[in-house]
Parts: sequence; C-alpha cells; structure tokens
Amino acid sequence: MLYERFGRFVHAILLARVPPDVAPDLAQDVFLQAWTMLGTLREPAKFGGWIAALARRRAIDHFRGHRAEVPLMDTHANRDAPDITLEANETLAIIRALPDAYRETMLLRLVEGCSGMEIAELCGLTPDSVRVNLHRGFKLLRERLETR
Repeated sequence: MLYERFGRFVHAILLARVPPDVAPDLAQDVFLQAWTMLGTLREPAKFGGWIAALARRRAIDHFRGHRAEVPLMDTHANRDAPDITLEANETLAIIRALPDAYRETMLLRLVEGCSGMEIAELCGLTPDSVRVNLHRGFKLLRERLETR
C-alpha cells in the first residue's frame, strides 16, 4: 500500500538526481530500507517526508565512491527517424538542472503523471505552491529548450 501511494514520488525524487536507468533499482532500495526502518518512524503521518529524505540520501550515496560515467549517445538521428530517446534524455538533463524547488514537481507531473493535488499531498505543499512551482518550472524549461 505504501509503495502504491509513494512509489512515483520516490522515483521522481531519484530521477531528479541520478541517471534514469539507475532510478528504478534505487527506488526499490529505498523501499527496502524504509521497510526495515519503519519501526523508527515516530509519526506515521510524516511518512512522505521521511521516505523522501531516505530517497534523497540514497541518491547521494549512489555517487559516493563511484566514478562519473559519461554515457555514449548515438546522435545520428535524422528528420525521417528522430531519436526520441536522445530528445527525452536531453530534456531530462535540462529538468535536472532546474532549481530544486521546480525539479521534483516537474518530474512528478511530466514523468510520473501526478496531478497538482497529488503533488501537493506527496510533497507536503499547498496546491497554490505546486501551481506556482509548475508554472515557473515550465517557463524555465521552455526558455532552456528554445536556447539549445
């Protein structure tokens, strides 16, 4: 039940910080850790913030002791056969470069398909804050996509 409710939230947090191919495995790690540490959670109502903190720490731990890898990309797409994966990865890189206030809400909306109310509930924000973050995040995203 907790995975169904918070799985997309954890995945978006990780996707904002780690390579896309690593995020699903790390999400599983976060829920395994949460399961083993559930007894340490003092206030069950604060589970969302608690698991978000676990996910953010897991993303940081992922990069400790690892050398940075540079993915090799095939950039030989043409008009007849555009490389959608390349475009998606470039867009994801731009979103990951957005300020923290917009990054997670943008990924929850665009990748995980969450509504504004769901994002507000998951992140502990007001619906108005989510609306502002999405508006400003989309504006920055458009600007950066136009200049590339």
